[in-house]
Amino acid sequence: MYIWFFTCVIGMIAVIPVHFISVEHLKLEEKYGKERGKRIGEICGIISGWLFFLFWIGVWISPQPRFTVPILQSIVIGLPAVGLKVPLLHLVIFAPFFVLGAWFGISGVKEVTLRVAETHRTDKIITKGVYSVVRHPQYLGGLLAHVGISFLLSSLYSLLSTPLIAVIVYLISWKEEKELTREFGEEYEKYRKNVSMFIPRLRKKSKRS
Repeated sequence: MYIWFFTCVIGMIAVIPVHFISVEHLKLEEKYGKERGKRIGEICGIISGWLFFLFWIGVWISPQPRFTVPILQSIVIGLPAVGLKVPLLHLVIFAPFFVLGAWFGISGVKEVTLRVAETHRTDKIITKGVYSVVRHPQYLGGLLAHVGISFLLSSLYSLLSTPLIAVIVYLISWKEEKELTREFGEEYEKYRKNVSMFIPRLRKKSKRS
């Protein structure tokens, strides 16, 4: 009954190796030549990125048990535009998670451009805007939106899969940073030490003279 959900989870895991290949820019260029290696990396980036996103959507909307928080569960809000009836508390939880997640995600894409977001290839380290707050705003935004949407749809398995998805996102981010360090060296290391990976710091580290 829940094959669709588990297929989507397995799909998210299965595209990780393709994503890893897409960010190995130096290795691809060394093996295939600069132009061909660049093209292969970009194709792998687009394929892995869109497949990951589509499988993620599948995790949210696939048939699975529904849940309700045992507080104010009798108050249900109808959303005729999408044909949903949502417990009020779920809607209240959904709103801030989704809005904040969308802000991080959209802001991240705007700073690096959609092309860079799709191909996972950049010519410079972005340290301004939302990238001065966290190193991976798009992934953070995705995780926040995931929690919000899971509550909106009352999708139990989707919500329970949050730790697993967080691990997947961490592994992808770790690989990206490993390759960025190879490409940009000390410049990226300095940025990495000053800006948190996912959780914004309340106070920036003081600079030593």
